[in-house]
Amino acid sequence: MTRLALTRAANGLSAIPSRALLSSAPAQCRSLSSTSRKAAAVEEHHDEHHDHFDPPGGWLWGIKPGEKPEKEGWETIFYVGMFGSLGLAAIAYAFKPDTSIQTWALEEARRRLEAEGILKEPEDKS
Repeated sequence: MTRLALTRAANGLSAIPSRALLSSAPAQCRSLSSTSRKAAAVEEHHDEHHDHFDPPGGWLWGIKPGEKPEKEGWETIFYVGMFGSLGLAAIAYAFKPDTSIQTWALEEARRRLEAEGILKEPEDKS
């Protein structure tokens, strides 16, 4: 029997009497872990006392002042792609069509007033 069944029987949640469950339960439970509980506890205890502090090494990222860091292979592609896409987005934003409701309403009002003759049509200056 599983521990869940034993717990339910002890709490009176099962229809089978608890004595029947206890008598049919195996005397020894086998662990699914390959590491014993005691060994696992020792390993966890060892990790708790490990010093996680790295003492200062002197230079940021290990690069001395005046030295030029080596470029990695992904840096050029990243910079070109990132700033190129930002530039294209700025250009697209600058030239996007005006779709605001205010612009549409102004043009619609001007068109209706011109149709009724209240507002004169603009003259072509070309």
